[in-house]
Amino acid sequence: MKWKSIFALLGFIGFFFTLFISGGNSTFWNAVALGGLMVFLWILEIIPIYLTALLPLVLAIPLGILKPAELASAYGNSNVYLFLGGFILALGLEKWRVHEQIAHGILTIVGDSKPRILLGFIFSTGLISMWISNTATALMMLPMAMAIIHALPVEHQKSKFSLYLVLSIAYASSIGGMATLVGTPTNTQMAAILEQNYGITIGFFEWMKIALPISLLMLFITYVYFYFSLGKERLDLHDFKIVKKPWSTEQIRVVLVFGGVVVLWIFKDLINDLTPVKYDDENVAILGAVLLFIIPANKTKKPLLNWSDTEKLPWGILILFGGGLALAKMLEVNGIVALLTDVLASFNNESIFVIIVAMVAITIFASELLSNIALVVICVPIVAAFAKFAGFDILQLCIPLTLAASCAFMLPMGTPPNAIVFSSGFVSMGQMARAGLVLNIIGIILISFFGVFFL
Repeated sequence: MKWKSIFALLGFIGFFFTLFISGGNSTFWNAVALGGLMVFLWILEIIPIYLTALLPLVLAIPLGILKPAELASAYGNSNVYLFLGGFILALGLEKWRVHEQIAHGILTIVGDSKPRILLGFIFSTGLISMWISNTATALMMLPMAMAIIHALPVEHQKSKFSLYLVLSIAYASSIGGMATLVGTPTNTQMAAILEQNYGITIGFFEWMKIALPISLLMLFITYVYFYFSLGKERLDLHDFKIVKKPWSTEQIRVVLVFGGVVVLWIFKDLINDLTPVKYDDENVAILGAVLLFIIPANKTKKPLLNWSDTEKLPWGILILFGGGLALAKMLEVNGIVALLTDVLASFNNESIFVIIVAMVAITIFASELLSNIALVVICVPIVAAFAKFAGFDILQLCIPLTLAASCAFMLPMGTPPNAIVFSSGFVSMGQMARAGLVLNIIGIILISFFGVFFL
């Protein structure tokens, strides 16, 4: 389209103009120029988003904003392989129609009206995400949502209901993880930083008393928002043609592999502490994926998955995630993240209300571009030091900051669940950005309210 060509030209003019004004020798402004161009192209989808994710491979080293090792570590990050293993596991579930069996069970419990299905998926996803990683939860739940969508008449599969159903997986996976210390790595990271640096210990129950109400309320608000956004669709009635069938041998074997992976995810810390075996989430995901190519299907000698099956994998998402990590790294090493956190220093004479609202808002929107772990690791020590210097309660600032880091709802690269559901093909960048902006604002209001009045 003509407008895309015009906006693409404007984006690149802005990129080169920034380099020209700064002289091209400032790594700070070079990073601002490339980062701004990537965000611009991602939001407007002027070129395929996967091509935009490759720009750091082309420009980061010539501009001097990343070293080759830093660039390689972004595109070869362990989370990329966690995604890869998870996608292959999900492919196994889909190939043998395990997701249809589970989706039938969900429909049996909640009924077949669209609002009830949304409610069932939002709260079941949120509940699961409280105990296992949001990435694993999204990988587990998306095939079930896809089974529901594919059970609709073809002309209704690209409806608002389909959009909100897949978005509910992404958002509930992140929101549910806020509720417990083990729900997302950012929570445990903050607790570890405060215990090590300030001797402040946050127990499992103490965290849940604070975060569980926020998480449950956020899940409910998400449902209400989706409910009214459905419009007249919430009154539609469809016959979801998911026929209950006996479990096949192949389905049982795939479930056993996937279940074993989930168990190893859940008890990872316990196993690492009590046994000489040490592993991370991505090791287990790849192990499960490899097993699907080895374990035979029923009495045949053919494995559950063949390599030709991987043609269906969303390979572009792996590139997109690597590009997002490269962007986060270049913003960090070139001082842009530090600039964002330094903004807090100008608020030392402001009220606690203003400080918390500003901090939560900055964190939520920054987490759309930066790794939430990176944000917590970088910002918690700075915010804690600021709180101690200014005479504020350290927990009153650090807990809202950490919760806000889990509220990236606008962009696929903001959090792994967003990227996973984006791969479904049922949500565009613009649709995710619009729905996510509403929930970002709700997150700012809700987390700030709890931070000011309950901490």
